[in-house]
Amino acid sequence: MLHKIAHLARLEIKPEEEAELLEGLQQVLSWMEDLTHAETEGVEPLTHMTNEYNVWREDKGRNELSREEALELAPSATDRYFTVPKVLE
Repeated sequence: MLHKIAHLARLEIKPEEEAELLEGLQQVLSWMEDLTHAETEGVEPLTHMTNEYNVWREDKGRNELSREEALELAPSATDRYFTVPKVLE
């Protein structure tokens, strides 16, 4: 099982690491088995681990730079457009 997981994860495992990795994997699987026995009757599902939440600003478009100001800040531009390196042949 360890070698199949390692292959899928594209990991190279040295023979001297196998015993320790197998033990760690067994601990994780044992912990997951313990979770299947946890009493969850009447427990509401969580969407977040804390009561904190993001406060988002209202998304409003604003024109703070004129075209000329923006082109002056560009690393490369013509008199009307930004110029970028060619990416397609």
